[in-house]
Amino acid sequence: RSRLRVDVTGDPAALARAAAVVLPGVGAFRDAAETLRAKRLDEALREGLERGQPYLGICLGLQLLFDESTEHGVSKGFSVLPGRVDRFPERGADGSRLRVPHIGWNEVRYRGAHPMLESLPERDVYYFVHAYRPLPADPDCVLGEADYGDPFAAVAGRGSLFAVQFHPEKSQNAGRRLLDAFAGWIAGC
Repeated sequence: RSRLRVDVTGDPAALARAAAVVLPGVGAFRDAAETLRAKRLDEALREGLERGQPYLGICLGLQLLFDESTEHGVSKGFSVLPGRVDRFPERGADGSRLRVPHIGWNEVRYRGAHPMLESLPERDVYYFVHAYRPLPADPDCVLGEADYGDPFAAVAGRGSLFAVQFHPEKSQNAGRRLLDAFAGWIAGC
């Protein structure tokens, strides 16, 4: 099990110097996007991704990467990944009523190629808490799916970007495997 030194910062220069970035998130899309933009952290995140800085987005840290969200009206995201974030529908494809927010354990099925996936099992079970889910415009950026009414993108990424809709910090052994994989990936960069 890998150990990392963690610095919490709101300083774009400190973010630029970091070996990797983790953007966790619980909260409202619009408020988070506005706060990060006001501190110029959105620019630092994009510049870091362009340089190949490893990035782990968690929940809102995934959603903010898309073009926009419909939470509390349409709000602009960081446009790192094409697509939007939208509320779960009230009914699944089979007509069954969905409880929103989606809270609980769900299996994630990984797919595609990414350095993080080399250390993770083909599927694992994680804890979710969210009412909104990403709708990527590019299916190639979807690295994992879960089912809630319909399949949805639970993991997205490319290059130095890996972001998840679930909460690894609440996902017991599966979450530890994911965080260990991230630490191993950083060590290999």
